[in-house]
Amino acid sequence: MRLIRPAVILILLSSCKAVPEATERLALADAMEHSAKNELLNKWYPAVIDQEYGGYITTFDATFKPTGPQDKMIVTQARHVWTSSKAFTDYPGTEDYRRSAAHGLKFLKEVMWDQTYGGFYTLVDRTGKVKDEQKTAYGNAFGIYALSAYYLAFQDTSALALAKETFRWLEKHSHDAKLKGYFQHLNRDGTIVKRDDTTPSAAELGYKDQNSSIHLLEAFTELYQAWPDPLVKERLLEMLTLIRDTITTEKGYLVLFFQPDWTPVTFRDSSEATVLRHRGLDHVSFGHDVETAFLMLEASHVAGLENDTATLTVAKRMVDHALQNGWDQTAGGFYDEGYYFRDKPGITIIKDTKNWWAQAEGLNTLLMMADLFPNDERKYFEKFTMLWRYVDNNLIDHENGEWYQGGLDKEPEQKKALKGHIWKASYHQYRALSNCVKRLRSSRQ
Repeated sequence: MRLIRPAVILILLSSCKAVPEATERLALADAMEHSAKNELLNKWYPAVIDQEYGGYITTFDATFKPTGPQDKMIVTQARHVWTSSKAFTDYPGTEDYRRSAAHGLKFLKEVMWDQTYGGFYTLVDRTGKVKDEQKTAYGNAFGIYALSAYYLAFQDTSALALAKETFRWLEKHSHDAKLKGYFQHLNRDGTIVKRDDTTPSAAELGYKDQNSSIHLLEAFTELYQAWPDPLVKERLLEMLTLIRDTITTEKGYLVLFFQPDWTPVTFRDSSEATVLRHRGLDHVSFGHDVETAFLMLEASHVAGLENDTATLTVAKRMVDHALQNGWDQTAGGFYDEGYYFRDKPGITIIKDTKNWWAQAEGLNTLLMMADLFPNDERKYFEKFTMLWRYVDNNLIDHENGEWYQGGLDKEPEQKKALKGHIWKASYHQYRALSNCVKRLRSSRQ
């Protein structure tokens, strides 16, 4: 992990007492690394490799056995390339990780990439036949993310070349030169898909959104380390500023969807029934908030910003808002969704389940905040250890490996649900565990 140490953070830390004892941190690091290697990485790789059709199979049952038709989405395929590349970086010489990464790269280049119009297809079937010609900024962002990580791990210039081509494809077709940011939905030829009167009110089609924005930021952060191009840095800073100053509210949570001119999509002035019918477009997503706090600070660091108090302040506010409003004070864990109804005080939890990826991102960000602000009244390190206990007891399947999709305290039925599918791979979990292990073992104590 790239430890985030802008000058302002070092100043803040200089007057703080020591962080928790090194022995406790090292014990946590050992436990998390054991889980990362034995209950995650070594379950997926090489089992995920599709020897018959290329790329990765995606769907695994509760006992981690392949099941179903195995459709392949750019997001999942790219995430496996990213994870196996990072795993090889962390554990050099591990051939399963090298082989998995190279296998996935070939599929990205030869099957997921549109050889006629450019850009990555969203979805193909197991054999590689295109099932969805529409493309997204989100999917192509993960293509950039994976290709950049592969280049950084293996110095393969063909991977970097395709990352550059994908960036330029987005620049040409998806980037909004006038109002900034990126259009999410694109036709096969790169033309922008717009909303019209026939678009269902609850559909995402045609909106700009926080999710593609934060993952474009993530992708450009990775790409800039592989290719320090001035335009990449310009777009990196553009997305950082948009997310920090426009997409994040003053309270400290992300608006999910926007009109093309960045007018927020909100149903707050409607009835509660209408709000809940459109909850996919308009709610507080605590998991995205804690994830974005990390991604912004990482981007600021990689971009070389000094004394970036603006980003640090907003990132902390996002984490604090999530802890105050979306944290289970009894069992630990971040709830999935909240809402500020116009006729109710404060925030209401409208979905109290705890999905796997939000808890993974929470581990990463809470530990980062614990090291940045060890004396803070919110006791980030205590929350981090509480969340790890929650994950260990309610999310990690110690018998079959991998994580359940949701915490068993809220969804005991997840014990029998799929362990992998096109929206669930190894990326969130491995990034969190790998980053936490490195930070816990760092010499900053």
